[in-house]
Amino acid sequence: MKQELYKLENQIEKLKRGEPSNFLDAKELLFLSSKIAKGKYEIYSPYKDAEKKIIYSKNLPEVILYKIITKEELRHREIMGSVLALNIDNSCLGDIINKDGIWYFYILKNVSSYIKNNLTSIGKNRIELEEINLDKLSSYEREYEKLEFIVSSTRIDTVVSSIINKNRKDIIDMLKNKEIIVNYEEINKPSYTLKENDIFSIRRHGKYKYIGIIKSTKKDHLVISCLKYK
Repeated sequence: MKQELYKLENQIEKLKRGEPSNFLDAKELLFLSSKIAKGKYEIYSPYKDAEKKIIYSKNLPEVILYKIITKEELRHREIMGSVLALNIDNSCLGDIINKDGIWYFYILKNVSSYIKNNLTSIGKNRIELEEINLDKLSSYEREYEKLEFIVSSTRIDTVVSSIINKNRKDIIDMLKNKEIIVNYEEINKPSYTLKENDIFSIRRHGKYKYIGIIKSTKKDHLVISCLKYK
C-alpha cells in the first residue's frame, strides 16, 4: 500500500511540473482527481470506454498505439505479462484491446522504442509490432457479454460462486490467494457486497462489471446482471 501511495505521489509531482501523469486505472484516477485543483486539468482517454486514462494540464500526453502482428491466437493476460516482463512499470501500459481478432495496446511514447525492440514474442509465439495512428481506434467501443444469475445475495463470494460454479470454500480460498480483485484492489472479505458498476476480476475466468439487481424471485433470491468483458 505504501508503495502504491508513493507512486501516486510521484504522479502528483509530475502534474505540478506541468507533465502528464502516466496511465491511471479508475481507482488511481479517482485518488489523483481528489488531490489536484479542479478545472486546471483534463483527462485523456484513448477511446470512449478506456479503462486506463491520463491526467494532463497543457500538452496532450504522448501515447503510441501498437498493433500485434502474429498468426497465433493470443490472450490478454499473456500480452500483459510479456510487456511487464520487460521491467516497465504497469503505469506505462494502457489498455490492451481486441478488435476483429487483432490485438492492440497503448504504451507511453517514452518507453515505446524499448518495447518495440524487445517485445519479439508473447509466450512461445513470435510477434511483430506495428505503430498505428491513434485515430484508428478512437471510436472503438468495448464489447461485453451480458449475463444474468440467480443468487441468494450480492456478496462477492456468492456472486463469484454462481459465475464460476464453485462452492463457497473454494471462493474463500481464491480470496485468500488474491485471485479475486474488486475495483483494482485485492480483497479478503467474502462478505463484501457488490455495488452498481463495481468491476471485479476472477483469475482464469475473466473480468466483469456488476450492473445490479433485476428482480427478486418467489423464493427470496435475486436475479442480478453482470457484463463480462470480451
